Amino acid sequence: MSAENPDIGEAPGVTENLSIADRKAAGADARDRTPLEVHAHWDAPADRADPVAVLQAQNATREPDLVPVRHGRMMVSPFTFYRGSAAIMANDLASTPSAGLTVQLCGDAHLSNFGAYASPERQLLFDVNDFDETLPGPFEYDVKRLVASLAIAARNNGFTSDESRQVCLSAVESFRTAMTGFSKVGTLDVWYARTSEADLTAQLEDMRRAISGRGKASGPAGLTDTKAGKRAVRRGAAAIRKARTRTNLDALAKLTEVVDGRQRIVSQPPVLIPLRELDRYYDVDAADLRDVVLQFFEDYRQTLSETRRLLLDRFRVVDVARKVVGVGSVGTRAFVALLEGRDERDPLFLQVTPSRAAPRRAWRTPPG
Repeated sequence: MSAENPDIGEAPGVTENLSIADRKAAGADARDRTPLEVHAHWDAPADRADPVAVLQAQNATREPDLVPVRHGRMMVSPFTFYRGSAAIMANDLASTPSAGLTVQLCGDAHLSNFGAYASPERQLLFDVNDFDETLPGPFEYDVKRLVASLAIAARNNGFTSDESRQVCLSAVESFRTAMTGFSKVGTLDVWYARTSEADLTAQLEDMRRAISGRGKASGPAGLTDTKAGKRAVRRGAAAIRKARTRTNLDALAKLTEVVDGRQRIVSQPPVLIPLRELDRYYDVDAADLRDVVLQFFEDYRQTLSETRRLLLDRFRVVDVARKVVGVGSVGTRAFVALLEGRDERDPLFLQVTPSRAAPRRAWRTPPG
């Protein structure tokens, strides 16, 4: 460190830290290069991949017996189809304009991947919960996927065109407002930003007061004085109440049964198949498959900080099952592990999802 350059410098691997003035200038340049108007329309390119072919190509890496389950879930409604067709939208987004601002994408930022969940500190928060598609990419991709899901969900739930439009506009306005707020605070404030249960409850109360005429309008314009607005408040409050009931003991009651006097994961094929029964579906010994899953679990354990490993080591794995998850993920290899702490009334459930790039090991579906 010298008098001419008193800064210590950046740590290895740290992205260049631009000044606020430089960031504003870069944002203005990005707006000039890619004005808002260019996002208003989308025309399919001449070489657009056939959407059905995109889905069929994914089936090649899915568990064959679960492909019909995936298709069945996607056929329930336009919204469930949208949930299962992230690959189609990713192909389409690749031909859309971008301002060149790269972020770490969720990759599948649709409405149903947001909800109320417990933080590691066991506090109820509202957040996104699905990052199995995460990759660096243009920030517009997540925004467009989320807003498109809102439009489809609104239409699917009987909202009018005006109401659906207001929902989408409100979402984009909230995103813009949040980004503006983040630009004015420090790095740690952005990193730890969160929406707590108290924040959600306060927002619902503001909306309830606006509907009754006792407060300033809150939430999507046009919904605060309609049946749709009242329905949204009721459902929001109900979702918070339901989230409080999603505990480890609640999962224990739903996902387990007593087998030979011991707590084991319940058998509900094809959605949930314990390892003790998987040899009926695959040409592999259940004990060998258990070893594979436990190795994935150990690989995960090694990625944890020492403090979290110490906590996890207080539990032991007592059962594992193949589990069907979501809509778009149906058919990918996923397992749920039941662990016990002090006793059978001290459970911990963990989902084990091997990387799609990981070797598939030597197990296959038997012929016929």
